[in-house]
Amino acid sequence: MVTDVRCVAPDFHARYKALERTYHYRLLSGPERPSIFEKNSAWHIPEDLNIQAMKKACNILVGHHDFSSFRAFGCQAKSPVRTLDELTVTEVFPVMFFPSSLERSEMESPDGSLVYSRASLMGSSGEGSDVSSTTSGKSVCENGQEFGKRLRHRCFVVTARAQSFLYHQVRLMVGLLKAVGIGDLTTADVERILDAKTMTAAPPMAPAYGLYLDNVKYDPIV
Repeated sequence: MVTDVRCVAPDFHARYKALERTYHYRLLSGPERPSIFEKNSAWHIPEDLNIQAMKKACNILVGHHDFSSFRAFGCQAKSPVRTLDELTVTEVFPVMFFPSSLERSEMESPDGSLVYSRASLMGSSGEGSDVSSTTSGKSVCENGQEFGKRLRHRCFVVTARAQSFLYHQVRLMVGLLKAVGIGDLTTADVERILDAKTMTAAPPMAPAYGLYLDNVKYDPIV
């Protein structure tokens, strides 16, 4: 569906004139197989993911680095040096939802897990009650009773933002974060892989499904 059309300068190029790109990658964590509605829309990880370890790994990768370890064979970039402005992992509702930067900060508890509330749920008495929940799997009402059932999966969104990326860089970084999240790699391993500056250093990249281009910014005058 075309929603907007506008004139641009003769030398405009959709790829080379971009000032910033933002990608999201969806991860579903849990032992159950995803439903048919989630097929090929996210990377299913059967194991639990340690979001705190993944966040520490993100912090190591953010900044101006030689990302040779995060480029795939066939990359045509003249230089492997890139500035990664943002790399975050956020737990979100298990639906097709990509939160803004403000929403990402509001949706997390201090330990990094998803927090949300259902206000004024009407009981049999007609009175509202506040219900809060975390993705530990249980919702608790004011009276301490559990509400609802455990979520089928925990859903995580990895957000990567930069002016440009190397070939398959985002998927390689997600593959690394997944390895950290399940405990196969440590933050020390992340530093080692980044410093190695070789294409064979990083673990296998994440599959293509699950990756979404969210936004591309251009100079307004183009």
